[in-house]
Amino acid sequence: MANHKSALKRIRQTETKRLRNKYQHKTTRNAIKKLRELTDKKEAEALLPSVFSMLDKLAKKNVIHANKAANLKSGLAKHVAAI
Repeated sequence: MANHKSALKRIRQTETKRLRNKYQHKTTRNAIKKLRELTDKKEAEALLPSVFSMLDKLAKKNVIHANKAANLKSGLAKHVAAI
């Protein structure tokens, strides 16, 4: 177990960030799943910018790789265009 005050603080910070990242990542995955299940083009086009924003935020915070975010955005855009 950590003995230094700074190490204890770092443990607390790391746990807080881990839980926040986990929540945001899961929320984004659920939004992607919801978008892929939509059959109405208007609804899908309305939801698309918010999903893109979520992916960009995850990539910016290094929760997911930037290329993965780009690939997901590209695939979702194609999916919405094909509806």
